[in-house]
Amino acid sequence: MSKIRGKETKPEILVRKFLFSEGFRYRINDERYPGKPDIVLPKYNTVVFIHGCFWHGHEGCKASKLPKTNSEFWEKKISDNVTRDRKNIKILISDGWNVIIVWQCEIKSKSKREERLKLLVKQIKNSKKENVT
Repeated sequence: MSKIRGKETKPEILVRKFLFSEGFRYRINDERYPGKPDIVLPKYNTVVFIHGCFWHGHEGCKASKLPKTNSEFWEKKISDNVTRDRKNIKILISDGWNVIIVWQCEIKSKSKREERLKLLVKQIKNSKKENVT
């Protein structure tokens, strides 16, 4: 597991490039905030997490299926990740941040990607009005 990267993943880079091309400016992996959000947009008081479906236990997604070997380990690992994510999101919202989660499966195929990235822009621009998860 030491080979697994926690930042600079392909989905993160893809989302960041798109947001930059749309004129958004942001900070990346800012340690000052709970959960070290992948993208922090201070102007919009918004943080964006780009979650891998497997690692963050995306319910209903086929990519989040647990391995059959060592299943107890993986169940606990993913469960702990989900619990930590929920805790960090609660803290961010209570601190006044708008939280948006982009799942890897939402941007994996080109057909879904364009639609999800356009929605992300709308969510960011509307984030001053409400919290979006």
